[in-house]
Amino acid sequence: MAKIGFIGLGTMGRPMAGHLQEAGHRLFLHDVGPIPPELVSGGGVVCKSGRDVAQEAEAVIIMVPDTPHVEAVLFGPGGVAEGLSKGKIVVDMSSISPLATKEFAKKIEALGADYLDAPVSGGEVGAKAASLTIMVGGPEAAFNTMKPVFEKMGKNITRVGGNGDGQTTKVANQIIVALTIGAVGEALLFASKAGADPALVRQALMGGFASSRILEVHGDRMVKRNFDPGFRIELHQKDLNLALEGARALGLSLPSTAIAQQLFSSCTAHGGKAWDHSAMVRALEMMGNHEIGAA
Repeated sequence: MAKIGFIGLGTMGRPMAGHLQEAGHRLFLHDVGPIPPELVSGGGVVCKSGRDVAQEAEAVIIMVPDTPHVEAVLFGPGGVAEGLSKGKIVVDMSSISPLATKEFAKKIEALGADYLDAPVSGGEVGAKAASLTIMVGGPEAAFNTMKPVFEKMGKNITRVGGNGDGQTTKVANQIIVALTIGAVGEALLFASKAGADPALVRQALMGGFASSRILEVHGDRMVKRNFDPGFRIELHQKDLNLALEGARALGLSLPSTAIAQQLFSSCTAHGGKAWDHSAMVRALEMMGNHEIGAA
């Protein structure tokens, strides 16, 4: 596949599109903001609308923040839906509502195109390194067509089922990540308050059963006090809202997820909506009146 549309060229989309361009794909680009100059100089074609992108490209990738943004890109004035024709593929790599995704897919399929929901995990680091985990829902044939494209952006690529199942998997991922950040934060806060060196405690734990990617990366952030965003708290809050809304619809209770959301809300109340999500530990520190690493 040579002609790919890419809509949404922010923190994640920009490096993802760059990898596709480096792999030799011709890109048709659209965003609400300026198009990254390196993509234009690399041969990317700037389009005025999603409709124009869809008319030119064989597949259209969308990478925007939330459900309303995806809906606007697809079905708003000048949207992708207006430019689609039979046989084209729409791939939403944003993290949005599974229920809305199913409805979007039905509308796109009615136009003769295929729809894949393919949210990602790995954050800005994974986007830049082309090591994202990609969780895909949708028709198997469309997945097989797009898999070589996904492989230019990620390493762990799995079709988990039909439309909406990719987004459901991403919500599950975000539950695990949030709860693990909280667990790492509590553990390092306990160690620090007890007088141990949290950096050495983290190092020791990395060799045992408690080892995890969160302990490795976000534990290091907590110790070094580096909360510049790789993945903003406000975006993780959005994902946990999807989890809690889905749980209500399904008649489930997710108590630990609700607590994690409240910890994020505490950070937001203290001006931290743009902090990295590892800064959840700051809410725990405020409650304990102790900062990790403090004497």
